[in-house]
Amino acid sequence: MRTDSSPGTLPAREHLPAGDAGTPVLDVVIPVYNEEKDLGPCVVRLHDHLKRTFPYAFRITIADNASTDTTPQVAQRLEAELAEVKSFRLEQKGRGRALRTVWSASDAPILAYMDVDLSTDLNALLPLVAPLISGHSDLAIGSRLARSSRVVRGAKREFISRSYNLILRGSLQARFSDAQCGFKAIRRDVAQVLLPMVEDTGWFFDTEMLVIAERAGLRIHEVPVDWVDDPNSTVHIVKTATDDLKGVWRVGKALATGSLPLDRVARPFGDDPRDRDIQDVPKGLARQLVGFCVVGALSTLFYLVLYSLFRQLSGSQIANALALLVSAVANTAANRRLTFGVRGRGGAVRHQAQGLVVFGIGLALTSGSLAALNAASSDPAHSTELAVLVAANLAATVLRFLLFRAWVFPDRDGGRQDSSTVVATHTPSSPTYTTASGGYQQQGPLPQRPPHQPYAQGSATTTQLRAGEAADGTWRDATMQLQPVRPHDTDPGDPR
Repeated sequence: MRTDSSPGTLPAREHLPAGDAGTPVLDVVIPVYNEEKDLGPCVVRLHDHLKRTFPYAFRITIADNASTDTTPQVAQRLEAELAEVKSFRLEQKGRGRALRTVWSASDAPILAYMDVDLSTDLNALLPLVAPLISGHSDLAIGSRLARSSRVVRGAKREFISRSYNLILRGSLQARFSDAQCGFKAIRRDVAQVLLPMVEDTGWFFDTEMLVIAERAGLRIHEVPVDWVDDPNSTVHIVKTATDDLKGVWRVGKALATGSLPLDRVARPFGDDPRDRDIQDVPKGLARQLVGFCVVGALSTLFYLVLYSLFRQLSGSQIANALALLVSAVANTAANRRLTFGVRGRGGAVRHQAQGLVVFGIGLALTSGSLAALNAASSDPAHSTELAVLVAANLAATVLRFLLFRAWVFPDRDGGRQDSSTVVATHTPSSPTYTTASGGYQQQGPLPQRPPHQPYAQGSATTTQLRAGEAADGTWRDATMQLQPVRPHDTDPGDPR
């Protein structure tokens, strides 16, 4: 259910159409920090692989994270020698900051990244991005923990990786298998809405992005990969693990309090455009029924426990009224958050007031049942009272669900879209791609890779970007309104 504060939902996914425009389909970002030795061989190897195997136009973007060695000069040389290579210089550290900045400025419909050591076998790159091109999935990740993956690494890193993913499953209920593999891709229309919701600018960026996407109902495709550990990795394991745990706590708290606007990146049920044409079928009815039944079962147990306690201190009518009142408040709060997906504090008092009206109806049903039982028997057994109350509560539960759905928590948004709604309009019939200085606009078909041309020779300049600048100033898609990135994205850089 969408709330009044939710800006909107993404449209159903569609296959990117083929075309002849020159804009790259895939933009592979390689974030680097002091990688003067590995950068050149990595980019040349990746470029050669894409030239031989990738059927569409592509770009390789080197995102320099404020390197202090000769990495910027190496990046400039590669940009001058290879036509499909571009470089960006950021003056602050942080892998997440680099990915968000470059992804925000890119005009490619599919955005990916991989670590500079190329630990992941490049044969997994096309299977990684194919589900995004076809419209099957929203994000794709390489998984070293899938059954068919083949991984070579030390016991220490294996233990840390598996422990971290167990923590994610236990604390954030994550269902993806590998959050830390440096081999991921995302559709650009999804990134435009998802990236402003991600706060982290370091190594936790990947995990936070995946958790938010999964909780919002986006589809994450996992690709088993062959992976060989880099023994010369400069990642500080203890510092990274500490920052990751802090990020888990922050995201878990945000999810628990409902402060994340997950409805902003929701998609239609089934992701099929035909679903939007179905009439007279209540949206989310099956899910709401399941949630309501679970909450109702727990509320009934809670009510019976309270009734048994109050019954020892008062008569049946008073015990019933008190138990029903307390359980009704808890029931309304649980259904508001879990069943009907209303987040935040807005309207909470009104919902509780309406819930008390529903409580009054339930009280009339149960009290009437008790009165009828007492009229039939002057001293009914306690077990008989409980049986009558269970039956009465079942009847009240059906009525409560109908009133909750139609009156207390109605889906007032329907098909309404206001000025704050984020909507991506897909127009397959517009066969144009335009690139303007300082910004990008994309409309229409998927461009094919142009015929092979000799590498361009000569000098090239490296584009200078400040963190957050591209997302704030140069990302101008004609069909989607971008929300600003987090203000603290320009804070002092994170250690790697």
